[in-house]
Amino acid sequence: MYRRVITFSRNIFLPLTTVCTNACSYCGFRTPVGEGCVMPPAEARRTIEEGVKAGCTEALFTFGERPGEVPGFSDHLAAPGYDNILDYCYDLCDYAISAGILPHTNAGVLTYGELDRLREVNASMGLMLETTAEVPAHRNSPGKDPAVRIAMMEDAGKLRIPFTTGLLIGIGETAADREESLQVIAGLHRRYGHIQEVILQNFCPKEGTEMGGAVPATTADLAETIRCAREILPPDIAIQIPPNLADAAALIRCGVDDLGGVSPLTIDYVNPEHPWPQIEELKGLVGDARLCERLCIYPAFIRKGWYPERLAGLIRRLQKQIEERSL
Repeated sequence: MYRRVITFSRNIFLPLTTVCTNACSYCGFRTPVGEGCVMPPAEARRTIEEGVKAGCTEALFTFGERPGEVPGFSDHLAAPGYDNILDYCYDLCDYAISAGILPHTNAGVLTYGELDRLREVNASMGLMLETTAEVPAHRNSPGKDPAVRIAMMEDAGKLRIPFTTGLLIGIGETAADREESLQVIAGLHRRYGHIQEVILQNFCPKEGTEMGGAVPATTADLAETIRCAREILPPDIAIQIPPNLADAAALIRCGVDDLGGVSPLTIDYVNPEHPWPQIEELKGLVGDARLCERLCIYPAFIRKGWYPERLAGLIRRLQKQIEERSL
């Protein structure tokens, strides 16, 4: 009897800095420049090592967009010996590979050259499109210009980087805006074939932010968006929802394929008030479907060889590790 398969990745979350040049009305992750605004190298390396011991296969590196443009940030980055956050990220990705875990970097908007360099030490990369609409929530966020984000996603396609993107639901966009955003993603994938998953993430109001009192999207809104995505997106793109933010048990039947990165070790630093469900809980969420672990680079892209040659042995070893765990 055929059973649907729902996948997830076992990961660790490393927020290298919370400083960001954008000032989105809904964001609780961004902080001012100050003491502790850069994750110390020793803490990052320790987290990587503990993640490997815990059986994690993905090191998710993320940080505020273009923090170097924020006055005073460079002084804090100089303490661990760097003058560029991307150099710091590159070195930690390199360390993660040597430790035995695959890097996936979501660094905000990057140039073609920056993407090209970081792909040397990443199995996959990502950037949330969020929306193609011009919404008030992004009025103080130059990096959230839809054209800028779409251009980067196109560059990732040209570079054949296995890529994650997605929509943030409930930040002032309409249902028609969501449909347009999905059409844009589908068009990019048809041109370049590089989108491996689309996250449909519901905005969660954060106390103390400008949108702290906003009404979030409902489960019905998410269900409709998932069904719309399944109609619009090519079938080889996985649809992902975050199981710590959404009612996954109710939404999976709408066309969800994946539950994203779930960590046994680190919190969701973007939504710290929402703890990850652990693996046994995920099994309950998927109902009659079969829960399967995956790497941060999907099998289709492994078969196509869309990864740096230096990762070949690690990908094989971690894939075998996952297969042995599932027996």
